Amino acid sequence: MYRKISAIVVPTLIAIGIIAYMLYRVWGDLLVALEHMVPAYLIVAVAICLVAWVLRGWRYRMILKSLEYDVPVTRSTACIFVSQTANLVVPARLGDFVRVFILNHEYKTTYSEGVSSIVVERVFDIIMVALLGAVSLPFVLNVPPWFYTLIILPIVAGALFFAFLIFFRKLQSEESRFIEIMLTARHEIERRTSMSVRSVFYILSAAFIGVFLLSIVLKDSLWFDLLISLPLGAGAIFMGFLLVTGKSRSQNRYVQVIRTMLGEIHRASLTIRSVIFLSVSSLVIWLLDVLACLAVVMMFGQQVPFAVVVLAIVIGNLVKAVPLTPGGVGTYELSLALTFELAGVSPAVATLIAVIDHLIKNLVTLAGGIISIYLFGDWVVPSIKKALSTRLDGGDTAER
Repeated sequence: MYRKISAIVVPTLIAIGIIAYMLYRVWGDLLVALEHMVPAYLIVAVAICLVAWVLRGWRYRMILKSLEYDVPVTRSTACIFVSQTANLVVPARLGDFVRVFILNHEYKTTYSEGVSSIVVERVFDIIMVALLGAVSLPFVLNVPPWFYTLIILPIVAGALFFAFLIFFRKLQSEESRFIEIMLTARHEIERRTSMSVRSVFYILSAAFIGVFLLSIVLKDSLWFDLLISLPLGAGAIFMGFLLVTGKSRSQNRYVQVIRTMLGEIHRASLTIRSVIFLSVSSLVIWLLDVLACLAVVMMFGQQVPFAVVVLAIVIGNLVKAVPLTPGGVGTYELSLALTFELAGVSPAVATLIAVIDHLIKNLVTLAGGIISIYLFGDWVVPSIKKALSTRLDGGDTAER
């Protein structure tokens, strides 16, 4: 019971603490900023958010269709609304599992198919928002170094993820031969080094982390750090891969679920048509998110360059992707406010823009979630409680 309480209360207190600090530091200027607000832009921001939600539902419908499930746009949108509403309340994006339960109940999808569909959606979201950030960076002055890291890492991780999917497909066709080669390589490494592959993996990983932390402390040349850290990181990944070699034949239930999910993700995201559609639709969705924020900026009569608004949304959502607080509340606002302050916006107005931007988007989500629950029926609320209780208790959904 204490685990459940702490899992919800601690992240919520963190969110409240961040928002309270942001408001406290500019409290004296907030009323002045509010006096210059133009409410008409509020309607524009809400309208843009609604269009973005419909497009999200359409994109999710196409993901499910690639998995051979024909779901109407209204229902696919409602699925996302309910899960995102749950994410506003619970930490660690546990609300995503609600979507898995809804799909299973309404359309008899397997749990692995539900999770796979969410992974595809999330991967394209992260990659496209990071690419938007990369495009906006040259147009913004005085960008902190950690902005570059935060933007580049998702792009590199996304490229590696898709490379792995392609590799996994080839691995399935020549599995026995490949595993034999990997086992031979593992044996040779252990024979020549007189060390286990596990020990080599730990040493390379520790060296990689050490170089990374040292570069932060000493602030060395970026290219020098890359020349050292990349080979160490690549070696650690290879050794980790050797460690799990042979398990792909395992009859372990979890291994089989992972293999099934990788196949489903490949099918849903790696055809030429799906890559083009998911990339373009995700890009448009995030541009609409930027336009909604721009409407909030104009609501306070600010002249902020479009590239800065793009960068603010990018940084806010990449930070929000780390599930420290329910719905990213607090971390998102802080990231947006800091980015706007870089562009010369006063702290009070930057704070208001950040808080109201997220408030509008969360209220639209909440309203859509309530309507969607009524659309699906009374069974949804008990299912939400069941899904969240299962995850907080450490249960799993791998059986179906």
